[in-house]
Amino acid sequence: MDLLQKIRTIPTEPGVYLYKNAEGEVIYVGKAKNLRSRVASYFHEGRWEDSKTGTLVREAVDVDYIVVANNKEALALENNLIKQRKPRFNILLRDDKTYPYVKLTLGERWPRVYVTRRLRKDGSAYYGPYFPANLAYRIVDLIHRNFLIPSCKVDLTRFHPRPCLQYYIKRCLGPCVKDLTTPDAYQEAVRDVKLFLEGRPTDLSKSLHTRMEQAAAAEEYERAARYRDLISTVEQLQERQRIAAAEGDDADVFGYHYENGMLAVNLFHMRGGRVVDRREFFWEELPEFDNTNTPCHPERSEGPMQSAGSADADCSIAADNSIGSSARQERGPQNDSAMSVDFVPGEFFSALLKQLYIGQPYVPRNLYVPVDFEDREPLEELLPDQLAGEGSRAARVHILVPQRGDKRALIDLAGTNAKQSYDQRFRVLKPNAKAIQEELQDALSLPELPKRIECFDISHIQGAETVASMVVWEDGKMKKSDYRKFIIRTVEGVDDFASMREVVTRRYKRVQQEEKTMPSLVLIDGGLGQLHAAAEALESLEIINQPLAAIAKREEILYVYGQEKDPIALDHHSPVLHLIQLIRDEAHRFAVTFHRKRRQMRDRSTELLEIPGVGVSTTRRLLEHFGSVQAVKQADPAALSAVVTRVQAEAISNHFRK
Repeated sequence: MDLLQKIRTIPTEPGVYLYKNAEGEVIYVGKAKNLRSRVASYFHEGRWEDSKTGTLVREAVDVDYIVVANNKEALALENNLIKQRKPRFNILLRDDKTYPYVKLTLGERWPRVYVTRRLRKDGSAYYGPYFPANLAYRIVDLIHRNFLIPSCKVDLTRFHPRPCLQYYIKRCLGPCVKDLTTPDAYQEAVRDVKLFLEGRPTDLSKSLHTRMEQAAAAEEYERAARYRDLISTVEQLQERQRIAAAEGDDADVFGYHYENGMLAVNLFHMRGGRVVDRREFFWEELPEFDNTNTPCHPERSEGPMQSAGSADADCSIAADNSIGSSARQERGPQNDSAMSVDFVPGEFFSALLKQLYIGQPYVPRNLYVPVDFEDREPLEELLPDQLAGEGSRAARVHILVPQRGDKRALIDLAGTNAKQSYDQRFRVLKPNAKAIQEELQDALSLPELPKRIECFDISHIQGAETVASMVVWEDGKMKKSDYRKFIIRTVEGVDDFASMREVVTRRYKRVQQEEKTMPSLVLIDGGLGQLHAAAEALESLEIINQPLAAIAKREEILYVYGQEKDPIALDHHSPVLHLIQLIRDEAHRFAVTFHRKRRQMRDRSTELLEIPGVGVSTTRRLLEHFGSVQAVKQADPAALSAVVTRVQAEAISNHFRK
């Protein structure tokens, strides 16, 4: 039976599907409410155009599936299978840091406490994770001092001749030696430790008070004093917890930064309203993402949306970049130009949260994420069930996508830190400005150290309102005071080469007239055509031996004039490439901004010029006085008469009234 025939036999129930290649290796694991529909969707017309889906379908020769009862079970099973099989088309969790738990070995005759970073199904109780890591060690030390439960590796299946030092310094009850303690006394201490680690100080305090009074009544004053000291310790800890609880709930806050196919994620752990630790994740080679099944749910986001269209803006974050990041520039330090259309943050965070929290003994009450994702509601329902299954009191877990306010600011802060993490990880030992200049000089074979770079870009829409920009980098930074804008005057229609020729000619003809120094490098945003057009402009001005290069947008390849047959492909981690991209992107931004302004001015005046009796000069006066066409529309004839004649004012008012 071939793959397509097998897909027709798949049931329509919820479950998990596993695509396999010719070697029988699982290459992708997914879940679905309707297995047949989801698996068949990979073969619909148009889906092969998506890079991930096309590669996946070409490699897949078989598909297995597992039917489950509901969507929550599918979520949990999908997560387990991804962790077991590690399919290369799935997002796999890579963590630079693991956090410790406190382990209480309830399966032993004489239970002990340890700090561990690995969870096992061995009958022990695990508490945590603890942030920062040394908190777990402090808690275990407190248990040694107050409850006298040890962390030793002594064989407690038999008795020993004498106890170790821990017994003599009163940090152990001495179960290793016969008659130093009794099973009842030891189990009492273990129950106290359980109450303490489970966060039930009130129950623990009541139990200790009862035992203290009993010891005092029996005139066992030394034991009563020990209970008294233990009560004091528990009450002090309880008071600190009250203060923390008054300051805020536990929460995990996510932010990310994506650039050049690499991703950095920061996770802030907030406990009691305070940031207690930060966790970093990095991916250097992400699988390509499929966004066809990742709807946004803006109505589930926390807080009102900015406007009716802002939901779409949030959903289209994949085209913008990262948010607090990771997303829009006003919310984080992200670089829009570096964003790959294959990266869908919603699908990424869906996979990340499942791998982080499913199967964990503790999940904070609130998870703040920068983007919405398809499985958010099922995951919210699954996590409390999982905690209840571990014997804890299950509380609702909220996965929120704040749009504004303090919680949004937290996500932005996490995004800013993700950007810093990205720079430290992927731009390690970032050289200083002089080192970059020297490397640029070497890469492009420049005659001298580049001190000034001038970059040009052309912007238009189908030849309309064609403009150009020139930006300047000088001595390690952008010099905005030397930026220039050009309106292309001699070119009609779409002709980027002629436009580049005109703007380069105008710029350096003026440099010659003013007897200024030529830049160390002229950089062109474009390919070989634009490079040769700029070279022709310089030759027409009899400017020779001027370093000239172009950077192609898609391939990010550098073409140096005179060495066009040997283009330079810099490593994508290279600081020289990052510098050239920075300058190129700034030229593009400056050109596009100027083009949009020109187009807006054209569009504004068009409607006014359609009114009989209103010409160019009248339109200019109206826009200068009222500021916009909308304000002119709303003005009455009396207000219009302050700028134009009464007849023109009546004509304008009648036009907009109609």
